[in-house]
Amino acid sequence: MAFAEIKWDDLIGEISGLSTLIIVAAFALHVFMFFVLWIWAKRDLRAIATSLYDFTRRLKNQSLLEQRAHLSVQIEAFIADVNDVLDDPSRQEDRKTLLDRMRVLDEKRRYLNSMFFETVYNITRTMIEAYPLAGVLGTILAIGAALEVDAGNQAVSVSTIVGRFGEAIWSTFAGLTAAVILMFLNSMVETGFERLTESRRHVRETIARAKRELSFHTSTKPDGQAKADEESES
Repeated sequence: MAFAEIKWDDLIGEISGLSTLIIVAAFALHVFMFFVLWIWAKRDLRAIATSLYDFTRRLKNQSLLEQRAHLSVQIEAFIADVNDVLDDPSRQEDRKTLLDRMRVLDEKRRYLNSMFFETVYNITRTMIEAYPLAGVLGTILAIGAALEVDAGNQAVSVSTIVGRFGEAIWSTFAGLTAAVILMFLNSMVETGFERLTESRRHVRETIARAKRELSFHTSTKPDGQAKADEESES
C-alpha cells in the first residue's frame, strides 16, 4: 500500500512538472492544424473556382474578373453566369454548352464534400476552450504535489513547495496565453472558412438547378425540334 502511494505521489509530481510543456506542445499542434485547414480551404476554393471557370468558359456575357480577385468572389461571379443562362430560355446555345459540360463538372465534385473539413475545423475550434481548463488542471496537480511533500526536511519542503507553486503559475499562464492566441487565429480564418462553406452550398444548389432545368429542356426538345423540322421541310 505504501509503495502504491509513493508511486502515485511521484506520478502526480511528474505530471505537474510536465503540464506546461504538454500545454505548449498541444498549442504548437493546434497552430499547425489551423495552418493545414487554411491550406485545405485555399485548395478547395481554387478547385471550385477552376471547375466553374471551365464550366462557364466562352459563354456569352461571361464575367471577366482580375486574377487578383478573391476566389470566393470569382465563384459567386461564375455562379451568377450559370444562373443567367438558366433564367434566359432564349440562350439555347449556352444551355447546350452547359449541358455538355455537366458530366465533366460532376466528375470533379469531390471538393464539394465538406463534411470532413467541417468536422476537423469544428474539433479544432472547440478544443480552444480546453486550454484554460488544462491550465487549471496543471495548477491543481501542482498544488496536490506540493501538499504531498514530506515535512520531515523543512528546507527541502519549502523549496519544493515554492517550486510546485511556480509550476502552477506557469501552467495557468500557458493555458490562458494559448487560448488567447488561438482565439485570435480562429477569428482570422473563420470568415474564410465560412465563405468556403457558403460557396460549396451555392455550387451544390446551382448544379442541382442546372441538372433539373437542362435535363427537362433536353427531354422536351426532341418533339419540338421534330415539329420544327417538319414545318421547315413543308
